[in-house]
Amino acid sequence: MESAAQFTLSCPFPIQDYPQILMAHGGGGRLMHQLLDNMFLPAFSGSTLPSPHDASVFQAGNTRLAMTTDSYVVRPMCFPGGNLGSLAVHGTVNDLAMAGARPLYLSAGFIIEEGLRMETLWQIVSSMREAANAAGVSIITGDTKVVDKGKGDGLFINTTGVGIVEHPLSISPQSVQAGDAVLVSGDVGRHGMAIMAVREGLAFESTIESDSASLVLPVLDLLRQGLEIHCMRDLTRGGLTSVLNEIADASQLGISVEEKHIPVRGDVRAACEILGLDPLQVACEGRFAVFLPQSQIEAALEILRRHQVSAGATHIGKVTQPSPAPRVTLRSVIGAQRILDMPSGEQLPRIC
Repeated sequence: MESAAQFTLSCPFPIQDYPQILMAHGGGGRLMHQLLDNMFLPAFSGSTLPSPHDASVFQAGNTRLAMTTDSYVVRPMCFPGGNLGSLAVHGTVNDLAMAGARPLYLSAGFIIEEGLRMETLWQIVSSMREAANAAGVSIITGDTKVVDKGKGDGLFINTTGVGIVEHPLSISPQSVQAGDAVLVSGDVGRHGMAIMAVREGLAFESTIESDSASLVLPVLDLLRQGLEIHCMRDLTRGGLTSVLNEIADASQLGISVEEKHIPVRGDVRAACEILGLDPLQVACEGRFAVFLPQSQIEAALEILRRHQVSAGATHIGKVTQPSPAPRVTLRSVIGAQRILDMPSGEQLPRIC
């Protein structure tokens, strides 16, 4: 093994600057992609990291499996529509589903700060159990660590998931084709605004609840019906804008979407206006985008609308040839066109 002195990476700026820059930008957007491309991927070269996707698909004997891992640090831990526990399960099973896998098993690691109330921990653990049961997965292993008071911000959870791929499709950004339709499974921006409304003490006529939910059932339904799914991606950090840019970059194609077809609830839009945020850049935890042939739009929408979590599915745009380079454009409700660029940083830190 190479020593630390022998091991070097090619970074766009000095390695020692990363912590400060990540703190300034909230750990998201374009900077995070630079960090992945210039530090982590080179560091782990030779491992199975073929492309940036929600889960890695690999062969185990005659079986195709998918695996993903994520850490959850949301603040506050409990929010309208969910809590840190249910979010950890939903986020991980959704990442497996986005790779076209049926989730099977999860691990759960807990970093607990000294002084966390046992009632709070039990509420979160119980929510994890309920969310796992609803998603059809088993939590089969785990770990707990306790850190000193003031060193852990209450509770951090890491989950790793394994699922089985039961179809021959290659669902990834590289499978996207010019002419593909782009669908979203429902209204966007609600999870981030549910948390920010609590943080900022914003009051509306009705409480904004997170959209945090399992996406397993609608995804498996799409696959069982034999649709030619090219790519799926859940709309987490960076929201819809980040997802569209990631897929445009990976596929080397353009994407054009229509603002009038992108569903945003009125209370979410109002909260975004108050806080100066773009709802298309705000994270969801129960919404995803689907890329598939134009000929299958109606069939896909009919399937998605069978399920409560994707009942608001809509067709929002299409994949185009890049001109002159991969980019994402949005046509506004008044017909003007603008570029949807990758967010430079995370608008809302600590929401997932």
